[in-house]
Amino acid sequence: MIIDDQYYDVIIVGTGVGGGTLARKLAPTGKKILVLERGEFVARESSELVDTEVFKKEQYHAPEPWYDNTGEPFYPQMRYCVGGNTKIWSGVLMRMRERDFTEVQHQGGLSPAWPLTYQDFEPYYTEAEALYQVHGKVGNDPTEPTHGGNYPFEPIAHEPRIQTICETLTEQGLHPIDLPLGIGDQGRTDSEDTGVTPALQHDNVTLKTGAQVVCLHTNPSGSEIKAVEAKIGEESYLFLGHIVVLACGAVNTAALLLRSANEKHPDGIANQSGQVGRNLMKQLLSVVVQLTASSSKDSFPRTVGLNDFYWGDRDFPYPMGHVQNSGGISQDVIFSEAPPIFSALAKVMPNFGLRQLATRSIGWWLQTEDLPNSENRVYFMGDKLRVDYEPNNVEAHDRLVYRWVDILKNVESAQPSLFNRSTHPRSDMPIQVMAHQCGTCRFGEDPDTSVLDLNCCSHEVKNLYVVDSSFFPANASVSPALTVIANALRVGDHLIQTLQ
Repeated sequence: MIIDDQYYDVIIVGTGVGGGTLARKLAPTGKKILVLERGEFVARESSELVDTEVFKKEQYHAPEPWYDNTGEPFYPQMRYCVGGNTKIWSGVLMRMRERDFTEVQHQGGLSPAWPLTYQDFEPYYTEAEALYQVHGKVGNDPTEPTHGGNYPFEPIAHEPRIQTICETLTEQGLHPIDLPLGIGDQGRTDSEDTGVTPALQHDNVTLKTGAQVVCLHTNPSGSEIKAVEAKIGEESYLFLGHIVVLACGAVNTAALLLRSANEKHPDGIANQSGQVGRNLMKQLLSVVVQLTASSSKDSFPRTVGLNDFYWGDRDFPYPMGHVQNSGGISQDVIFSEAPPIFSALAKVMPNFGLRQLATRSIGWWLQTEDLPNSENRVYFMGDKLRVDYEPNNVEAHDRLVYRWVDILKNVESAQPSLFNRSTHPRSDMPIQVMAHQCGTCRFGEDPDTSVLDLNCCSHEVKNLYVVDSSFFPANASVSPALTVIANALRVGDHLIQTLQ
């Protein structure tokens, strides 16, 4: 074991959207900051990935297997690199709705209230949108929460077919919205270019890549983290620090805490409540494909969303969720990630090859909130990382899909020259797609029912913080990304005061 001869004010584990954002927030303090990242830098074009690269190439899946609730191994769709999963995200950065922070009755059960309100996060949402250069428009969304001002940049223009769909939806009394997108000079903003790179311009910030953190070590009383153990190459290193912040992602943060069990924390560090790893959420996600009558380019950005059924409708008085276009559907996505979609398209259009099918398809991404369930959890069985997850609130998601297909049929009837109305294949995302994971280290005021306090510091270990999506006590139907960024900025303000 090699003990690093430096002592750090803050050690941040992970460079995804939480860790990268926090590093940038703290960098100007002049405090000595160490950032540990398991992966390496990847080429710039990796944040401009086409769907083919994300879904088909094995390098965009974690190198180690996880195990599902039947004990079967799977390789999750995750990226270990500087920037983490922001290197393969869509860049859609939406605020949670104000009501998402309150107790909400769903058809599948109760979504608990957050211990903080939307107004506690609103100024940090504004700061996050400026930092990540969000393009959008306030005022055309019936569920839009209050904003301190407009988005910092104008919305991205729709692809012509998408523009036609938006106009038709509006004529039918619906409210298509301009998706808020993080876009910089080089394309989608991510936590490498927005967080880590600017942080490293400060001499007090050090980044070590290829550093897989394997254990946290406490002082003899178990009240503080004294050292972070990381494997770099074939050597093990101990890094000593005053404050330790985890930002490994909801599954891996929980796994690290559980793996670090010791005499004072026999069930895992910060796990006196028994809640570490429990209440894993990851939304119900489906893709619905719409066929066009003629070919167009098979790659274009997500630019339009719809929240008219976010809180339900007159036939279903429970929340259903959010809809957005998924951009073009590339031929390799259809073939490698969603074979049911490919099979359905091939039957309907047997004389077309994969490329032709791709250029005649528009994908729609549908998201429904799943509810916290203590049996949906992360834990170890021997040395195997188990991820037990059983979807819930399924009827609400199915209703959203059926409702959206009906709307697509209405659009196609109004624009018969643009669309082939023969089928609308659907593909549900399997457990391997770990997008929008959250909830394994919930925050709250009661140490018996939560892992973290309202500043996202462990109730038990006074110098241990978490700034990824683990802290969510309940999910929403929008991506957690912007809320994670806003929370990292919020916790950053607290840490700046603490460090002073």
